[in-house]
Amino acid sequence: MSDKSEQQRLSVFKTYKLYVGGKFPRSESGRVYEVTDSKGNWLANAPLSSRKDARDAVVAARKAFGGWSGATAYNRGQILYRVAEMLEGRREQFVREVADAEGLSKSKAAAQVDAAIDRWVWYAGWTDKIAQVVGGGNPVAGPYFNLSSPEPTGVVVVLAPQESSFLGLVSVIAPVIATGNTAIVIASENSPLPALSLGEVLATSDLPGGVVNVLSGRTAEIATPLAAHQDVNAIDLAGADDVLAKELEIAAADNLKRVLRPQPVDYSETPGIDRMTAFLETKTVWHPTGSLGASGSAY
Repeated sequence: MSDKSEQQRLSVFKTYKLYVGGKFPRSESGRVYEVTDSKGNWLANAPLSSRKDARDAVVAARKAFGGWSGATAYNRGQILYRVAEMLEGRREQFVREVADAEGLSKSKAAAQVDAAIDRWVWYAGWTDKIAQVVGGGNPVAGPYFNLSSPEPTGVVVVLAPQESSFLGLVSVIAPVIATGNTAIVIASENSPLPALSLGEVLATSDLPGGVVNVLSGRTAEIATPLAAHQDVNAIDLAGADDVLAKELEIAAADNLKRVLRPQPVDYSETPGIDRMTAFLETKTVWHPTGSLGASGSAY
């Protein structure tokens, strides 16, 4: 009887959706595109994002920026660690998706997923330490305290790496949000499923809606309006080829966006702090020391 019931059971296919403002909308255009594995076998239909989806993501990221940048660095670290916990609980799902996306064996895909989870933990530990590394007191001539501290740049567009669908993805998202920025992520065009599944993990962690927004579709189609958007403060071109990177860099110059140019990266290596400092600005504060007169006495 059990064999007969198993034969009659219908497969339940997963419907992948965008992740914008803490919700899971379909593309505003209603369009989808086929995602295949490395051998050309159909895996799923992914949303094909439109310019309207991109603009909605900017609105969500800007709305979330005040609360996220205003949270304590320690609290941001706790939330990033919570994301790592949730990823650990869904490890097998991501191993399967990464194996399909990149044509890897299960053991190699598992190594990629484990490295990505470890990368989240690594950045979680940096949230309340980066200020000590890039900030501090400055020696100045005069009776003043001169203190520099890092501040997040704002809304950052991230073009996820095209080949490293999960480890590379985590390596470009985590440093952006660890430092208090909010992100609009354009997933790998050919391998978007791990990124869309990451949105489900972020939604069930403590990360406020809008801090990370995930779009899938044609990279150039989504990135072009975002590079020119007046309410975007910076853009990471990790997933752009040379031609697209040049076009986006020109568009980004219109409102003086910060631009992190694409460069060869081995995402399995310890990343350092460059991706965190790329989207930080330095705020310097002067304060009188309280000297009394020319005698140099102070209180």
